[in-house]
Amino acid sequence: MIGKLDLYRIFNVVSRNNSFSKAAKELYMTQSAVSQAILKLEKELEIPLFHRNSKGVVLTNEGKLLNEHVNSALAIIDVAEDKLFEFKTFKTGQLRIGVGDTISRYFLLPYLEKFHRAYPGIKLNILNGTTTEICEFIKTGKADLGLCNLPIDEDHLQVIPCKEIKDIFVCGEKYKNLTDKPVSLEYLMRLPLIFLEKKSNSRVYIENFFKERGFNVSPVFELGSYDLLLEFTKINLGISCVIKEFSSDYIKRGELFEVVLQEEIPKRSIGICYLKSVPLSRAALKFVESIQNSAS
Repeated sequence: MIGKLDLYRIFNVVSRNNSFSKAAKELYMTQSAVSQAILKLEKELEIPLFHRNSKGVVLTNEGKLLNEHVNSALAIIDVAEDKLFEFKTFKTGQLRIGVGDTISRYFLLPYLEKFHRAYPGIKLNILNGTTTEICEFIKTGKADLGLCNLPIDEDHLQVIPCKEIKDIFVCGEKYKNLTDKPVSLEYLMRLPLIFLEKKSNSRVYIENFFKERGFNVSPVFELGSYDLLLEFTKINLGISCVIKEFSSDYIKRGELFEVVLQEEIPKRSIGICYLKSVPLSRAALKFVESIQNSAS
């Protein structure tokens, strides 16, 4: 089995270089040894893997198919070796986190700062995206874990709720009279509403809440930035749906005012998610623990 793995490694280097001689230099082997290794692999598989020509070699169709799987297999082995080294030293490695702008700014930053101080050798790679994009980052191996607005309906992902949040509606000074008494959902629907764009998980959650009660949301503004949402509301362009925990500074300063609804929107959570089938690296586990310990 070890011998076959070596053959596949040589095959992978040759396919990447399209040349026996270049592969030989990279592998610190003789060109003859590389050529013999490929011939042995082709003999064992009983199929030609390369077309030979004067300029070098080109993968056959069968070779291309094999190379796709060999690339994936070797990548998994490389990841495993990296994780072992990381486990032994904890002085090097990387942590790839998928997260959106809002959660990154209002929730994640203190944890990143604390983690970086404790483990400066761990390279942090932050991948920005919507909840859907973050889930895709994780499933395709681009991110080790993600921080998302819950709920998430993904069977392949393990989800750990870590912070409870509450969706509320807020207004600026012009609409402050709305705060005198609780507002009905029906009346709210007649007001100029400001929402995040449709692809955000927060928007989907709120829309579902209203749909279950027979209302269709029709905002006057759909924004891609949470900060813009707050600023548009502050200058009285409408009433917006925000996360209370992320808008507390505006409310405390008296720039925004909470519009209390007759029927409250159920609380939800921010959660950590990662692939069930792939164990987290030691760095990722330590990061998850730091958030869980702070949240408990």
